[in-house]
Amino acid sequence: MHRLGTSLPRRRFSAGGLPGVAAGHPPSAVAVLVALLDRSLVQIAAAAADARCFDRETIRVAADVWDNNTFPLFWAVTAGTRGGRERRAMAALEWMAGFGEERRAWMLEQASVAGHSLDWLPAPATPYAPGRDYLGRVMAPVTAVTAQIAGSLAADYDLPSAEVRHLRVERAGNRLDGALVLAVARSYSVDDGTAPDTATLDIRLRDVTEIRFDSHDARGAAFRAEPDGVSIDLGARGALSAASADVRPDDRWWHLSAAGRRADTSTPPRDGRPSRAGSPQRGRLGDNAVAAATLLHRAMLDIRMVRYAEDAHRVPVLDIHAAFAGAGEAVLAAGAHLVPHRREAAFRRLIETWARRGGPDLADWFAAMLPETAHQPEFLPGLRDQARANPAADAPPAPAPGPSALSDAPQVELRLASFSAAHTRYDTSQSAFALVHLALPPRSESAPDIPWRLRAVRGADPARFRLQTEAFRGTSRPLVTVDDNAARHFLLHDGALDITSAENRHHEPS
Repeated sequence: MHRLGTSLPRRRFSAGGLPGVAAGHPPSAVAVLVALLDRSLVQIAAAAADARCFDRETIRVAADVWDNNTFPLFWAVTAGTRGGRERRAMAALEWMAGFGEERRAWMLEQASVAGHSLDWLPAPATPYAPGRDYLGRVMAPVTAVTAQIAGSLAADYDLPSAEVRHLRVERAGNRLDGALVLAVARSYSVDDGTAPDTATLDIRLRDVTEIRFDSHDARGAAFRAEPDGVSIDLGARGALSAASADVRPDDRWWHLSAAGRRADTSTPPRDGRPSRAGSPQRGRLGDNAVAAATLLHRAMLDIRMVRYAEDAHRVPVLDIHAAFAGAGEAVLAAGAHLVPHRREAAFRRLIETWARRGGPDLADWFAAMLPETAHQPEFLPGLRDQARANPAADAPPAPAPGPSALSDAPQVELRLASFSAAHTRYDTSQSAFALVHLALPPRSESAPDIPWRLRAVRGADPARFRLQTEAFRGTSRPLVTVDDNAARHFLLHDGALDITSAENRHHEPS
């Protein structure tokens, strides 16, 4: 059997009438599409299986794919003919890949893991270039930090006076990634007659190798691009080093900077850029198919909420995965019924299966979602009774433990450390805070196979935040101490992480 695009040109039809598929064989585009959904769910489960391997970015990326692509998948699998299913699936795959080169690379990688080829998938027609806003002004793109870009930033902004507004370093699987936001003054004239808002540089670092940061030494920055990576000096003694880094100026006056003026000469007019193709062909879905698609879509959006670090530990990723695991093949099987009432019955049974798998932990979720999605309040009789019978669903959460409880904890592993400085932007004031994610072992020593759990610890208005690379190396016993000035210190790895604060608020996942 020919794999799609391996021996036939794209859009060339074989004897069976399907692009790139030999006569008598099932279309492969549909198989790839549903396999990508199931691969997303597998990735999500693996990245959330244990707090010691919790990977927010992998979970976010795998769930985010289905924000725009869940309904195209359902339209594809419910087409009335094999040829229609294949054409819709091909259109859905091309639409999915059109969201950027990173999305396309993810698709190729996950399809290959599932045993499929997407070599036929076209690359973007034009490389990414800066866009223009509604006024036609060129906008700053995301660019890799190179020696040239470092020089451009130093020319356009007063980096010696830059201030760290936000720093986050976290484990992404076994890798350390980082995020840094610098508030910077412009070196170029705005000439607007009004005081412009402060610009910021939003920086993302991959494979962080060194961290030295002290919030008392957070003024001044310098970028250094070297053969083995990128370093950003912070203050007099601080630094972040990583294998690579991207930067985007968040600056509404960027078009007046030297870099912006250069980009303006090569960026096509707003109405002259090639428009992105519209969404894939829409098919007609029955009520139950709509309900199933909407439930799956909402499940992926809820999983994607891990992108908010402060609430990531609250997202029931594994509970949702347990309900929807294998959804791709199940949706394909339900959509394969050609008789409409049988197809609708199959989707109803699929929803019932998902709800049963969710059990008491997701009873409230399904009870809330189904009336909204299916417009049938009693779509699953007894579901609300099941939710009401679950006392944990209505019980108030247990009080979160204080710092002293953490000091009694066994060895823990730091997964995320984040600091945000107090600042005002767009007339909105933000208070300073620190946030850490800790992987905690099972409460019972007699159950070593139970996964470690994730706990978030938030400190309001920290007086000082210090972080060094050693804080992420292995496990450590957390300590909470009070110094002679009555200031509390949250410590890991002999002070490699040291958060000094007069007040700490703690949150533990439900």
